[in-house]
Amino acid sequence: MRITETTPKTFMGYVFSLLMSICLMACTEQIDEAKVTQVVPPLPISTVTVLKQAALAMLDSYSADVAKDILQKGGNAVDAAIAAQFVLAVTLPEAGNIGGGGFMMIYKDKKSDFIDYREQAPLSAHRDMYLGEDGEVIPNQSVIGILSSGVPGTVAGMWLAHKKHGSLPWKELLQPAFNLAEEGFKVHPKLAKSIEMYITSLEKRGFEVNFENYFADAKANEIFQQLELADTLKRIRDQGRDGFYKGQTAKIISDFMRQENGLVTEQDLLSYEAKSRQPITAKWRGYQLLTSPPPSSGGIAIIQWLKMYDLMTRDQEKLTHNSAAYMHLLAEIGKRVFADRAEYLGDPDFVKVPVDSLITDEYIAMRSQTVLKHAISVTELVKPGLKESEETTHFSVMDKWGNAVSNTTTINLGYGSGVVVRGAGFLLNDEMDDFSSKPGVANVFGAVGGQANEIQPKKRMLSSMTPSMVLKDGEVSFVTGSPGGTTIISSVYLSILNALEFSMSAEDVVNKPRFHHQLLPKDVIRHHNGIDPAVISELEQMGYTMSNRRFGDMQVILNQDGKVDAASEGNGRGKSIIF
Repeated sequence: MRITETTPKTFMGYVFSLLMSICLMACTEQIDEAKVTQVVPPLPISTVTVLKQAALAMLDSYSADVAKDILQKGGNAVDAAIAAQFVLAVTLPEAGNIGGGGFMMIYKDKKSDFIDYREQAPLSAHRDMYLGEDGEVIPNQSVIGILSSGVPGTVAGMWLAHKKHGSLPWKELLQPAFNLAEEGFKVHPKLAKSIEMYITSLEKRGFEVNFENYFADAKANEIFQQLELADTLKRIRDQGRDGFYKGQTAKIISDFMRQENGLVTEQDLLSYEAKSRQPITAKWRGYQLLTSPPPSSGGIAIIQWLKMYDLMTRDQEKLTHNSAAYMHLLAEIGKRVFADRAEYLGDPDFVKVPVDSLITDEYIAMRSQTVLKHAISVTELVKPGLKESEETTHFSVMDKWGNAVSNTTTINLGYGSGVVVRGAGFLLNDEMDDFSSKPGVANVFGAVGGQANEIQPKKRMLSSMTPSMVLKDGEVSFVTGSPGGTTIISSVYLSILNALEFSMSAEDVVNKPRFHHQLLPKDVIRHHNGIDPAVISELEQMGYTMSNRRFGDMQVILNQDGKVDAASEGNGRGKSIIF
């Protein structure tokens, strides 16, 4: 759903606005900028009028409406993002969370920041914790149940983002989520159907978790209350970070873990820290890419993909969008991107990740030499080059000052571990599956890993979440991101190509059919409905296996010379607003 809102001006209102604009332009050089930012956050007065519109693209209508309200109250993009994050913890239980983690890309006051609130392994976790006596991976142990959960980072991440960049009071940002949990919200039919299917799936597979006890009453178009979650949100609202990682909530979590033989302790919670990292930046054409650093694998991947694409298509006729040649070329590049991902990427606090080496022009040129334009490379021969259900959620926000947030957050598979913390009312993540349980053994998303991503206490697991932005002359041109496990990376780089190579509108960027290929499964291209049957046939004749399975739920914002466009992917239950 997309809503564009405008406010008609009376003649006197127009005159007043015109006079104010003249006054501001005339007075700009005499005004003390430090004083101005106290009254009109967050940019100097000379850039306040860069945009006449604000925009957002959210995963559901509740988060969209709350984010809009925060922006209209004078909050900035970070304020709106924080409020939306906590609302989604109530209204989007399959992915919105306080029991998981994520990444937030921020561009504010013409400076970038990256908040890493990824979950981390508990102190008692160890490399072989998911291996049986035979040395093989125990099926599903890292995917479902209490042992699959890492230490949650969401509350700490939002607290750090607010401390560094927020302008409205913390309590004001938390209140909407608390209200929706305590008073209830009307359940969307798609959510009700998803919950019903998940409960059925748990029963069929014989998993004994407490999910049904908490969510079986969520029926389509009926009010659904979550009173335990409301109490938890109230403590976070009133006590900030300490309302989750200390005191009553921390005791509830750790007691529950002990009772259920889980790993997360009060010490794990007390020692968790969200981190501010430097985004990865790279020049691409006339733009500046602003993307996610490790422990995200996505930022390096999309830079490699885009740079190799440009190099391989240089001095030739532009490829047709979603043609066989276009899809094959990007699939070939993807093989090399995922080979590097498996070998080199992990938590930068534990392993040295050669970020600069993996995105240099020289390295990209070397990797491109083996790309085959008219045949499929042998998967087993594609080696590293140096010698994630996909119910993650993403949203994008841009305020009237041109500040922007691209935020991706997750509990990994849909409904995470399937375990609700008894007494606290929130779902725990199953992010431990994003570690490499055993070198060379694929996780649930088909991604393999090695030593760089092995389990260690307090280590953050490798992620495909890739909140990203594109800048032009210091202004945000494009805000993008998506859920989808490893397919996130494909959604993000394809959205950039859609917007900037093929000049699509925001609606077309999110809704045109996408495709995904990674090193494994071998020679499989996953794609949306809508790819030309003749193209599918041509790719099959080349040797690809074509898999028609939808992925992702994109939320993007385009800013073209001050004209803002936003879109939420039509397949989901999201909502975009321009106002």
